[in-house]
Amino acid sequence: MKILVINAGSSSLKYQLFNTESGAILAKGLCERIGIPGGHVKHTPAGKDTYEEDFAMESHADGIRRVIELMTTGSTAVISSMSEIDAVGHRVLHGGAEFSGSVLVTPEVKDAIKRCIPLGPLHNPANLTGILACEEAMGDIPQVAVFDTAFHQTMPDYAFMYAIPYEYYEKYAIRKYGFHGTSHRYVSAKAAEFLGKKPEELKVVTCHLGNGSSICAVDGGKCVDTSMGLTPLEGLPMGTRSGNLDPAVLEFVMKNEGITDISEMLTILNKKSGVLALSGISSDFRDLFAARDQGSERAKLALDCFTYSIKKYIGSYAAAMGGVDCVVFTAGVGENNASIRSDAVKGLEFMGIKIDEAKNNTRGTVDITAADGKVKVLVIPTDEEFVIASDTEEIVKAL
Repeated sequence: MKILVINAGSSSLKYQLFNTESGAILAKGLCERIGIPGGHVKHTPAGKDTYEEDFAMESHADGIRRVIELMTTGSTAVISSMSEIDAVGHRVLHGGAEFSGSVLVTPEVKDAIKRCIPLGPLHNPANLTGILACEEAMGDIPQVAVFDTAFHQTMPDYAFMYAIPYEYYEKYAIRKYGFHGTSHRYVSAKAAEFLGKKPEELKVVTCHLGNGSSICAVDGGKCVDTSMGLTPLEGLPMGTRSGNLDPAVLEFVMKNEGITDISEMLTILNKKSGVLALSGISSDFRDLFAARDQGSERAKLALDCFTYSIKKYIGSYAAAMGGVDCVVFTAGVGENNASIRSDAVKGLEFMGIKIDEAKNNTRGTVDITAADGKVKVLVIPTDEEFVIASDTEEIVKAL
């Protein structure tokens, strides 16, 4: 089957066209600045150079139509017509507690995505826009919603509840939901495959580390806890997100800085905090390492806070599962930064977690466990788009 995978943002649209039979990516690209001046399209057909153009797009549907034109006509074509596309898979951030798996898009599913907009106000409207745009541009081609939150719906209630008045949970569904679910699901399954085990036989801690980072405890193939919460703000300090902090900090800062709008305070926590704030330099970990090597104490502080938090989560999730068989590092920082991996497990030798520094300085899917390490430590590149394409194929084939 040929599956178009869509990740729609408020003014952008990322896409990949998969041939699921061969596993090939036929094309991928990005539409930027949709609905605002300066629209731009990047399209990379398999085996060819990237094609770029300035292209005004009033709506996501305009972007979808242009993408289809690029995929079907001229030197950028990879298929003969839109009719070759069998289905569309969409990344949707928040499915609340309603979805524990991927689903065929129906009017009821679209209504449910709308109901989750208060839980994902920045992403769900854009994700829904992508679905509606495909409907407008592509007619009745089947569409599937793949939720970031779905994998985490196996958490027990004592792991996802917040100790605030219970009526807030009953009225507003305030609880931990978790994110990066497709990534945690993919790499935990790949870890089992790599080790020649069944997922049911393993206790795995997966570390999705990037500009946005989260950690997940996967026991027997199911999520039992994760670091992100109601929103992606909870958990580790990230590129620009604060991660965990005393909630009273908000009131204290607002009073002393004369901030009267909670939205402004949340913008600070989401966009101006994390390692950017700690370092005063950058949210890019490459910049932080360069600055640290040049003697920046604040860059060192930011990196130390980040790896210390990872270490604490690994230890606490091992405790939650009653042990750990494997730790997996993935995503942009987790896959590519040997120093982060090394610092994140230093001091965990008492748990049997120990890495081989020579193996750690390689890339790709690799076992970096030291010879005397009792817990496997793996690096596994994530592939969320592959998960979306696979789920879409499975659901559409069953129709």
